[in-house]
Amino acid sequence: MDALGYRKKIGIVVPSTNTVVGPECEALRPRGVTNHVARLTLENKPIEASEAGFLAHMQRMRDGIFPAIDQVMTCAPDHVIMSVAIEAFTGGVAAAAALQDELAKRAGVGVSMGSTAATAALNAFGAKRIAVLTPHQPKGDEIVAGYLKEAGFEVVRLVGLRCASPFAIAEVQPPALRKLLREIDGDDIDAILQVGTNLANAAVAAEAERWLAKPVLAMNVVTYWDALRRCGIDDRLFGFGRVLEEL
Repeated sequence: MDALGYRKKIGIVVPSTNTVVGPECEALRPRGVTNHVARLTLENKPIEASEAGFLAHMQRMRDGIFPAIDQVMTCAPDHVIMSVAIEAFTGGVAAAAALQDELAKRAGVGVSMGSTAATAALNAFGAKRIAVLTPHQPKGDEIVAGYLKEAGFEVVRLVGLRCASPFAIAEVQPPALRKLLREIDGDDIDAILQVGTNLANAAVAAEAERWLAKPVLAMNVVTYWDALRRCGIDDRLFGFGRVLEEL
């Protein structure tokens, strides 16, 4: 039995430019659970607004996912979180399910990823009409919206920040996030979903639930919740939103 991860060890795969997943997941970690991060190499190159440019950015991430899975499995985690968010939405519901299965077979353990975790959380809250916040360029927004619509949700509003580089995503500050969440809210939606694992929104989303009076789901929180529950850890964790407190 691992001296620190005596309940579970969770592996986390992230792009090497991602500076948010690690700290946010560490803040969510219950006693007896340890997090172990593997990084797929991604340079901080500009993310082009064109479809071809964005797809090239995605391909650079895709190429590193399986080697990073192999790397993190050398520490024998009990479960893996795939924190390359846009890949989890690409191709729609069937493609996401196939990717999750393929990753699980490669790892030999269960895998959580943003698309299926978000779907599970939204369904658990009974949300059907949603607003979505992403850091993506238009092609990324199209991919996310397409998945969510196929999964049975009505995307009433979607705002993409069109962040110019991976670092630029992590540089979006809490005041800007608060403003954006207020702007995309409305009486015509049941919940807000934030996509993009390098957007530091965990604390802001939990705060926003108090003044918007509805679920505000931050990608890293939702994916970590999914991992804990799949591992059989049902601890109710407070301070990071209703998904960890109620579900």
